[in-house]
Amino acid sequence: MSEPITLNVGGKLYTTSLSTLTSFPDSMLGAMFSGKIPTKKDSQGNCFIDRDGKIFRYILNFLRTSHLDLPEDFQEMGLLRREVDFYQIQPLIEALQEKEVELSKAEKNAMLNISLDQKTQTVHFTVREAPQIYSLSSSNMEVFSAHIFSTSCLFLKLLGSKLYYCFNGNLSSISSYLQDPNHLTLDWVASVEGLPEEEYTKQNLKRLWVVPGNKQINSFQVFVEEVLKIAMSDGFCIDSSHPHTSDFMNNKIIRLIRYK
Repeated sequence: MSEPITLNVGGKLYTTSLSTLTSFPDSMLGAMFSGKIPTKKDSQGNCFIDRDGKIFRYILNFLRTSHLDLPEDFQEMGLLRREVDFYQIQPLIEALQEKEVELSKAEKNAMLNISLDQKTQTVHFTVREAPQIYSLSSSNMEVFSAHIFSTSCLFLKLLGSKLYYCFNGNLSSISSYLQDPNHLTLDWVASVEGLPEEEYTKQNLKRLWVVPGNKQINSFQVFVEEVLKIAMSDGFCIDSSHPHTSDFMNNKIIRLIRYK
């Protein structure tokens, strides 16, 4: 048995052994505690890792037992997935994937409800016509909002992995905006011809993209089509009672159901 090591993970203390921490040499922890990557110390001399301290208990237990044990009511799969990705313990990555498949199969009937809203607003911006010459311009912009509720929190996570906000020149997954496991609210704008790219950032305007494919969503029709593709691939179908199939693309409240 190696000497005990105390870790400070995000302010939470854990005590374990060096052999446990290096049980998977190719992992982040294996590299840190074999000397390949320098470790930081807190004020008490404990090894410090600036990650989520609460979630680390599941990482450490896997190192000890090679089993991923989660409570039946565990609600932080997204956070656990990000932490697992950071520590790069390959057998744990595989175990988590198996757990997610298991949970997905356990979810039987599910409902998906989408409420859509659209409005037009005028956006004002400056256009640089020459090095010292600017002119004021304005244009109408379509602003979209979608309120999504699903009894399947795993489906919302799937949806979050496919849709991305474009802001400040970068694409970021909407998964990070998923605060409630069953609710998701999206707000975005359509691109405006002539609006300089930096104006989207200045005016806090986010655009919406679907990946893979890097397709921009500039209308509700495109949004509904893409969400429908994702939902049907996960077993959902149109609820024949609301709305009527012939009016599906024109309705602002859309309901899909899944039976397993």
